[in-house]
Amino acid sequence: MRRRDFLYMTGIGTGAAMLPSLNTFGRMISVEEALTPVDVKLKKQMADVALNAAKSKGASYADVRIGRYLNQVVATRDNRVDNVANGESYGLGVRVLVNGCWGFAATNNMDNGSISKAAELAVAIAKGNAKLMTEAVQLAPQKGYGEVSWKTPIEVNAFAVPIPEKVDMLLNINSEALKGGAKYVNSNIFMINEQKYFASTDGSYIDQDIHRIWPNFTVTKIDAGSGKFETRNALSAPMGMGFEYLTPKDEEKIKGGPVTMYKKRYDMLEDVKEATVHITEKLKAKPVPAGKYDLILDPSHLFLTIHESVGHPTELDRVLGYEANYAGTSFLTLDKWETKKFNFGSDQVNVIADKLEVGSLGAVGYDDEGVKCGKWDIIKNGILVNYQTIRDQAHILGLKESQGCCYADSWDSIQFQRMPNVSLAPGNTELTAADMVKDVEKGIYMFGRNSYSIDQQRYNFQFSAQLAYEVKDGKIVGMFKDASYQSNTQEFWNSCAKLCGKADYRLGGTFSDGKGQPSQVSAVSHGSATTRFNGVKVINTGRSLG
Repeated sequence: MRRRDFLYMTGIGTGAAMLPSLNTFGRMISVEEALTPVDVKLKKQMADVALNAAKSKGASYADVRIGRYLNQVVATRDNRVDNVANGESYGLGVRVLVNGCWGFAATNNMDNGSISKAAELAVAIAKGNAKLMTEAVQLAPQKGYGEVSWKTPIEVNAFAVPIPEKVDMLLNINSEALKGGAKYVNSNIFMINEQKYFASTDGSYIDQDIHRIWPNFTVTKIDAGSGKFETRNALSAPMGMGFEYLTPKDEEKIKGGPVTMYKKRYDMLEDVKEATVHITEKLKAKPVPAGKYDLILDPSHLFLTIHESVGHPTELDRVLGYEANYAGTSFLTLDKWETKKFNFGSDQVNVIADKLEVGSLGAVGYDDEGVKCGKWDIIKNGILVNYQTIRDQAHILGLKESQGCCYADSWDSIQFQRMPNVSLAPGNTELTAADMVKDVEKGIYMFGRNSYSIDQQRYNFQFSAQLAYEVKDGKIVGMFKDASYQSNTQEFWNSCAKLCGKADYRLGGTFSDGKGQPSQVSAVSHGSATTRFNGVKVINTGRSLG
């Protein structure tokens, strides 16, 4: 059973009163204890107990994951604090291979006896599963790395920043929104720290310290005359960074268009001020006439289209039907890959999987099978050339080693294939967003994620944006509302005509990509530069054009 412990805040004055009732959530710990990692020598000792117990009971292979997961959210609404919640989960999971079959067990009792029992239970489960096995697991070779470590390269640990400082920052954000005419405003900061230790009978002892952060807000305005309302969310991206992400830098801003966009630093105050202006425009915007348009898609919007139409259909387990019952299958079946010439998109389309990109949500040194992470091509010049694999899938593609795509969201969840960072490479010439617009006769420029829908094969889809601007004869002339584009994956990516260069490249992403049964979530980023797609079908999702 998963245990959720909650931090007890000391020395923060009124901030302590903001906490929910903690007694129902488990053991309370101090901030100082939360910021003190478990000694790596102790983790190695615990891992060896599990590995030795598993081998003694007949496991041909075993790995151990010791996980300490810290989560913090600071949430505000209008001029008040809604919630300050801090959670910890700490325990150990053991996975074993016996008679060609997997077994898994976990415990949050970290004494030697309980750890040994968990390993023995994993072996017993594997032996039971083996009786029903139709094909033995084939593990790709993996060398041991000995004792190594990896850390997210942060400047400021977000958990070390005092709660009152975070509260004051968010309430200031809200105040600016209310001054700008907002009726309602919510703002929050989510912070995650995964302290993960992996050990295996291959000879690896890997200690990793992973940090993620996501500042967000939603601003709402109401038209007094009609009663209609519009909203705009923050155009921030969740990032694999520390609290330094919230320190603005002018060199990390992209200005000059209708929206200020951000790269490796985010100016939350500036964004909320712009949001109040944008919502006023949205309230007055004209409905989009349905038809074919050239789309200019900002990375703040395009990341989700990449996630759904490229990231998910190139997961090998989905291709093989392993996710069919819950999350669907994929139109990118193995026969298409085997031809080595399946046309996924135009020759402008180069999609790269990357587990190392600095600042990304999926950046780690090693995956949850102890595989050293890297990068590889998925789509090359528009052609499907690869998928995403883990150790027991590599042989299906004739690979000699795993691509390092294994992940579990907790110590008590078994690891399985999850999406790496999947990104659209920028163009080779330094085109700007203005270059994307200037030769468009009839187009729409879209920013931010909004509603979306995609079928179970990741083929037919529909996406809309937070902001949609009309482009006419090379100029942005106003804002549209109710604009959503429809296409199928292959048709859409073959309409890709132009990409901005590296200077415009940015990350988007999600904290909570769901998959598996029981469902697990993972964090993943998708990068791109501003990209143009020609002749895409746009529909009006409003009730009328009036």
